Amino acid sequence: MLTFRHICIPTQANSTMPPKRELVDLSHSLDPNHISLWRTMPRFTCHPFTTIAKDTFSIHTISMGTHTGTHVDAPSHFIDGGKSIDQIPLDTFHGPALVIHLPSKQASECISWEKDLRPYVDRMHPGVIVLLHTGWSQYWTKDLEYFAHPYVEPQAAKEMLKLGVQVVGLDTPNPDQTGVGGHPFHEVFLGGGGVIVENLTNLDKLRNFIEPTVNLAPISIVGTDGAPVRGVAWDAGKRSDEAAS
Repeated sequence: MLTFRHICIPTQANSTMPPKRELVDLSHSLDPNHISLWRTMPRFTCHPFTTIAKDTFSIHTISMGTHTGTHVDAPSHFIDGGKSIDQIPLDTFHGPALVIHLPSKQASECISWEKDLRPYVDRMHPGVIVLLHTGWSQYWTKDLEYFAHPYVEPQAAKEMLKLGVQVVGLDTPNPDQTGVGGHPFHEVFLGGGGVIVENLTNLDKLRNFIEPTVNLAPISIVGTDGAPVRGVAWDAGKRSDEAAS
């Protein structure tokens, strides 16, 4: 005796799956020949370990620091006893983003709390990921220009922590002045349990997003002070053309 069971396969008309959205890549590609690294950082190398021609399969050996390319700074980067990258809850790195566009900032210019960031205070609250867009990613691989980036005053770290912000990302290599000495923003923000995402790119592509949402999850490497991230952003806002469909 044959028994038939009706199987319902969702179609586009009855599927409850959300519409597929365009993703914006927020990470720089890692290329040993085209990368910006401060002079005290470990070099990035990538070499064949096995090849298809010789071994029938391909594997590469990678050598890099934990703060190479687009990456996350864990509290243990500057705080003795601070959380390592694997100890930070995964949902910390996923959520709505407040993108603050500061394209007029010049080399080594300060991003201040009162003038530049305080106007957005009503949109800063727990769970929101603050992204600072300076346009500095255009200088990636041009070390002289890239490391003369705008920086963020430490008061901003204090104020954002008070508002419950736990993640700050920016399209520069450092929220502090690189090579000048001292790391006040790092020490305050990481000391308050926050995390910092550095060397982001393509933040300009989020300018017209209705509800920018990001995932900046790093590789979980046990005991480390940072790790690379393949960051992505998308617009979670429902547009009129989607509502009509």
